[in-house]
Amino acid sequence: MNISVIDMGNIFNLQRAISFVGGQSSIIRNIDDILQAKKIILPGVGNFKVAMELLRNKGYDEAIIEKANEGVPILGICLGQQLLMESSEESELTQGLGLIPGEVKYFYNNKLFDDSKVPNIGWRPIIDNKESLRIWDDSILKGVVQNDQCYFVHSLYTKTSKIDHTLSLSNYGGVSFSSTVQYENIIGCQFHPEKSGNVGLKILKNYINI
Repeated sequence: MNISVIDMGNIFNLQRAISFVGGQSSIIRNIDDILQAKKIILPGVGNFKVAMELLRNKGYDEAIIEKANEGVPILGICLGQQLLMESSEESELTQGLGLIPGEVKYFYNNKLFDDSKVPNIGWRPIIDNKESLRIWDDSILKGVVQNDQCYFVHSLYTKTSKIDHTLSLSNYGGVSFSSTVQYENIIGCQFHPEKSGNVGLKILKNYINI
C-alpha cells in the first residue's frame, strides 16, 4: 500500500527508509492527495506555529482531520507528533490538530538536571508505559524491546492528557515525556524512526502493515 507523506521537513531519508522495509511512498501535493490517501505520515521539523499555519493555509488541517475520522492510520514524526496534540506553548499558545488530547511544552534549561542542555539531541531509550492498556505487541512498537534506543532532536515535548494514550516514555534531564503515542488510528513518534537504525525500521514496517 502506498504511504502518502506530507512535504514538511527533510522527507528524503523517510522515503528511503519506507522503501527499505518494503513500502512505497508518494509526496502529498494538494488536498485531493490527502483525501485519496490510505495512510498518511506527517513529518516535521521546526516551529509548531509556522507548521500549523502552513497546514491551515493549504487546507490540509481539515483534510487530515477528515481522514482521521474515517479511520485512516496517521503517523506523526517529531514535530508531526506534536502537531497531533491540542496545543503547544511554542512561540505563543497555538492550537494543533487536536487528534490526541494533550499539549506540547518546553524543556527549560534551568529546570533540567545533570547539566542537560536544550534541545534534546541524541540517542535515548524508550520505556514501556506501565499505565497504558495497550501492549507493545499490539501497537506500532511490535517487536521493539524495552530500553531500545531511538534518535531524538527536539526542544519541546508531548504530554498526553490521558496517560493511556502514551505507549512509551522517555526521559531527558529529569523530565519524563511521551516518546510514542497512540490513540485509535492516530500514532506519533517524538523520535525519528528513519534515523533510529533497526528499531526505527521495525516501527515503520509495523506502520506499513497496519
